[in-house]
Amino acid sequence: MKAITHRRYGSPDVLRLEEVDMPVVGDDGVLVRVRASSVNPVDWHGLRGEPFLVRMSDGLRRPKGWQLGVDVAGQVEAVGANVTEFRPGDEVFGTRNGAFAEFVLGRERNFASKRANLSFEQAAAIPVAATTALQALRDKGRLEAGQRVLVHGAGGGVGHFAIQIAKALGAEVTGVTGTNNLSMVRSIGADEVIDYTTEDFTNVGRRYDLILDIAGTRSLRACSRALTPTGILVVVGGPGGRWISPADRWAKAIVLSRLLRRRLLPFLATTAKDDLLVLKELAEAGKLTPVIDRTYPLSETAKAIRYVETMHARGKVVITV
Repeated sequence: MKAITHRRYGSPDVLRLEEVDMPVVGDDGVLVRVRASSVNPVDWHGLRGEPFLVRMSDGLRRPKGWQLGVDVAGQVEAVGANVTEFRPGDEVFGTRNGAFAEFVLGRERNFASKRANLSFEQAAAIPVAATTALQALRDKGRLEAGQRVLVHGAGGGVGHFAIQIAKALGAEVTGVTGTNNLSMVRSIGADEVIDYTTEDFTNVGRRYDLILDIAGTRSLRACSRALTPTGILVVVGGPGGRWISPADRWAKAIVLSRLLRRRLLPFLATTAKDDLLVLKELAEAGKLTPVIDRTYPLSETAKAIRYVETMHARGKVVITV
């Protein structure tokens, strides 16, 4: 099968489209023919081995594995003897390392059924980014209906899902984004949109019960000024760096939370099938619609990652297989 490989750390130039061995399906295995995947920050962090903290698990001098890509949507090709939920031909989506390939092998817990009202491209855009948004709002932010929520970085992959999920959970939502994304953020349900190039949300006097800080371009102290007395700031991401960023921003959140007596909470998402099922229900109900900026064929994965690295992608960037 064909797959995108990276045998060493570096820029997207180190990526290769190679023939690799097909995965062997064990008794618990689910082999999926990939129809689409999508690019996430975790992909280019793993590609570059940056921040260097990544290398503590992925390999110090060179990556331990060649696989890249996590989001996947496709059709079940084969299943093991112990698999009861899926059968060949079923359309599924989920997460599995090595998704930038013609086939990917996982288990039942890695996938959920894909319904007909979602294309493969739309389904592939959901897993990592939408799960991050869901867990940050519902689990870390303890979002309740009627609360005021601000999403800082509303035009990107996680941000545009956060707008829609917060609305589905009954919140009043403000999105902060750049000029080019204002109309898109309005169209997916934001009650108010702030253009960060002309207005600083930390200085306008409005207060929010929950702030999702995805962009990380304002100081945590400044962001805390926009919270209500009992408000929560969830630190989802921030500008990358060569050594430890954005982990240093998470550490600062912990320290400032004590100093300012505010709830500034670092957050890192985990994959969970139960959350995939929640997101599937939202999508089926028309409450969650992925925005796809661009699509690239598998052979142009390097171009797709370069584009995502510019931090100007609107919604998601998808790889078609």
